[in-house]
Amino acid sequence: MKYLKKVSKLISIKILQIVNIFMNITNKLHDNRILFLSDVRGELGGNLKSMYDYIDEKKFEKNVILKSDRRIKRNFKEKLKLLKMISTSKYILLDDFSSTISCMIPRKGQEIVQLWHGAGAFKKFGYSRNDKKKTIFSKYNSHRNYTKALVTSDEIKWCFKEGFGMEKKGEIGSYGFPRTDCFFDDKYITKVRKKFLRKYPFLKNKKIILFAPTYRGTSLPKATYDFDMLNLDEIYNNLKDEYVFIFKWHPAIYNNISRGIINSYDLSKYKNFYYDLSSYRDINDLLLISDILITDYSSVIFDYALLNKPVIYFTYDLELYEKDRGLYFDFKDYLYGDVVKNTKSLIKSVKQMNMCNEKRHSFIKKFMDSCDGNSTKKVYDWIFKN
Repeated sequence: MKYLKKVSKLISIKILQIVNIFMNITNKLHDNRILFLSDVRGELGGNLKSMYDYIDEKKFEKNVILKSDRRIKRNFKEKLKLLKMISTSKYILLDDFSSTISCMIPRKGQEIVQLWHGAGAFKKFGYSRNDKKKTIFSKYNSHRNYTKALVTSDEIKWCFKEGFGMEKKGEIGSYGFPRTDCFFDDKYITKVRKKFLRKYPFLKNKKIILFAPTYRGTSLPKATYDFDMLNLDEIYNNLKDEYVFIFKWHPAIYNNISRGIINSYDLSKYKNFYYDLSSYRDINDLLLISDILITDYSSVIFDYALLNKPVIYFTYDLELYEKDRGLYFDFKDYLYGDVVKNTKSLIKSVKQMNMCNEKRHSFIKKFMDSCDGNSTKKVYDWIFKN
């Protein structure tokens, strides 16, 4: 059975490539056509949206093809549309892995630009991972064909060269993430906060705790979290008078909760304290309105550093995670807040709200040095003008 699945998968890849080549031969490459492509988001967001909004539609033809989960299969008509768009677009902008892009045969002169979704360089990904099983499909199941990839500082370029397999070809550009420009815009921050509080008035006059961990598991379809590690009763009894607690699960965890594959917390008995806002696909607004962040090995720490607010690292499984997944740098290099491993210590750190300013400054210089509020323009010039 496994053998038949492998054969079927290989045949599918070869058919895709044949159709792709046919499209390349029979269709013109449009110099002003841009494809915004993502297989992990149902609506445009992050760096893709920042670039989409900035690009003048009078100069470029902007096309968007999205799906919210990799497990969702495109029908035959949708696949043909995607392959034609891939073959005819001079520019293809991504913010995550795409199996179709990995399998495609690029045309001469095409720009396939990986804008990525996570700032900095934390847990290993792509070709850097040593926990991935090597198979005949490995090259199609990882990152390929990028001509450019975006990072947030010069010091982490090597991580992305390795992760994307771009040591010998392609260009890594350190121009910062377009989606971080809003963190430098005081008017925008004020506007978002007012809008958010109008929508959720119960958050007024409370300090907002944002809980945003990454997933556990060897792959996105198997993503989960050790829910028992957090004692909701203890947190509620100690913090309910002054704080509210917002859950923002990683999209892979949220997808599995929504599908009924894993079970999350029952928040119904904790009135006016716990709220699950995981349906917000982009986390930026939640970062802007929160007063303190609790996370672990998530790349959200890089964005949050720019907001000058306290962060807590809830890393109950650090030794295991470092061994299984691997980190690009020593864990201490990522710290600009308290490290806790149980609920009691977590509550204590929330109340203390330690800023660790010296560590934060070093952290930003190492990982986020290119983010200055002008990244969108810099990235546009890099892709479309140079």
